[in-house]
Amino acid sequence: MERKLSAGDYLPGARGDVQSLGGAQALLQRVLFRLTARRGQFPFLPEMGSRLYQLCRDGKPSARAALARQYAVQALADEKDLIVTDVQWSDLGENRGHLQVFLEWQGEPLSLSMDITG
Repeated sequence: MERKLSAGDYLPGARGDVQSLGGAQALLQRVLFRLTARRGQFPFLPEMGSRLYQLCRDGKPSARAALARQYAVQALADEKDLIVTDVQWSDLGENRGHLQVFLEWQGEPLSLSMDITG
């Protein structure tokens, strides 16, 4: 079981405990964490996180979609039974973009959308 996070804080439950997530919802929370954490940010887990934050400032606009896929697959490689089926990138201008990640986990299709700023 994972603890439910929102804006970096655990969410309280109805009985004063902390809300828990299981199954696909827990997986999506881990995926979101792995995609938004900056790779190399954790000294004892140097492979944790992604390099998506670099897309808007380093990648050429024509190469950003391919880089977004590469960075997402790399960040999620350690998640058991998870397959990245597609990644779509949309430039929003001014060092911003929108990322959609399509996944398959235990035969169940899942997706996640997020905005990226550089």
